[in-house]
Amino acid sequence: MNNSAERPLNGELEEDDEDEANGGGLEAWERTYAEDRSWESLQEDESGMLRSVDNKAIYHAQYRRRLRALASTAGASRIQKGLIRYLYIVIDLSKAAAETDFRPCRMAVIGKQVELFIREFFDQNPLSHVGLVTVKDGVAYCLTELGGTPETHIKALMCKMECSGDPSLQNALELVHGYLDQIPSYGHREVLILYSALNTCDPGDIMETIQKCKKGKIRCSVIGIAAEMFICKHLSQETGGTYSVAMDEAHLKELILEHAPPPPAIAEYATASLIKMGFPQRAAEGSIAICTCHEEAREGGGYTCPRCKVRVCELPTECRICGLTLISSPHLARSYHHLFPIVPFDEVSPSSRNDPHQQLPNSCFGCQQSLLNPGNMPGLSVICPKCKQHFCLDCDIYIHESLHNCPGCESFRHSKMVAAE
Repeated sequence: MNNSAERPLNGELEEDDEDEANGGGLEAWERTYAEDRSWESLQEDESGMLRSVDNKAIYHAQYRRRLRALASTAGASRIQKGLIRYLYIVIDLSKAAAETDFRPCRMAVIGKQVELFIREFFDQNPLSHVGLVTVKDGVAYCLTELGGTPETHIKALMCKMECSGDPSLQNALELVHGYLDQIPSYGHREVLILYSALNTCDPGDIMETIQKCKKGKIRCSVIGIAAEMFICKHLSQETGGTYSVAMDEAHLKELILEHAPPPPAIAEYATASLIKMGFPQRAAEGSIAICTCHEEAREGGGYTCPRCKVRVCELPTECRICGLTLISSPHLARSYHHLFPIVPFDEVSPSSRNDPHQQLPNSCFGCQQSLLNPGNMPGLSVICPKCKQHFCLDCDIYIHESLHNCPGCESFRHSKMVAAE
């Protein structure tokens, strides 16, 4: 009897085993959809039909939920906010960061979101400083010291994205406490921890370290990537921070960006004081001077300290010779929008949009784009409660997050001034 026809060749057998090992027993077309997760982009409408998810509307709903939360917090009482923040971002790069429940892995997603957060942080807090700390193999490493240049932090982070070993929450807190303990009293000390693991490998009693951070007036907030941990929740509660767990990449982005605006200052931590600041002039392009930041001779660019006349490369910073805080006037002006925020715009109700007796504008007051959907049906829009002008969703986000002034209110104020003249 010839058994060769019934028995597959060795090469074919090895190929099948390899396919099963790579795909977990899935067919090729199943693996494609499993990686893309395309079913998450569909949702069921009222009639039971499948349609694409309106990501723009979902993003706007998340944005308005965050905006209402900030408005309700600010309206509850008179709240003091710190304009000069010193923030350390602690990133867990242990072996848990290599898990693939976030695509392509937790480490890649965290790196992407931290880069977005750093740029947004300096856009909203031009007088503040950020430093990066990573935790792996039970040791905490300082990637960058406190500074005001986003590109420096992003470049340093992307060069060190490797995960291994177990994290140590205590070592990270001890390292950060040593740096933030030297910050002046007017600075608000904060720590944001992005934690992937479900354990911490500490050399001592972490409860003592938490009390040390509380005594040092350091506000510690934690964003978990895996699941809730008691020690992280306890740390946040003791130091006045927040603790949350991300469900997916979109939720992680939302949670991280909540830390970009300055949080309300804790009563016993906030101390009002006058700060001496210098407004340095930009050096001539052809001049050569020794930069105190890099301790080397550099040609052109930079700024000259008005007190001791030394050269610095970037603003805002603190002069290493005389200790004067050096800023530019646009930095100071951009910091005040947190003290006088724009009230959230009201959403135009569906009944108002469908009421034929109520005439709504057909274009956005800001960008002049049409507010009508296909079929000349009114689309989603918002209205300013003061000037009663209508805006599209994109302008709503731009006004509250970047412009910080309502075009309708500003034009109304300008027209009144012209009429008075």
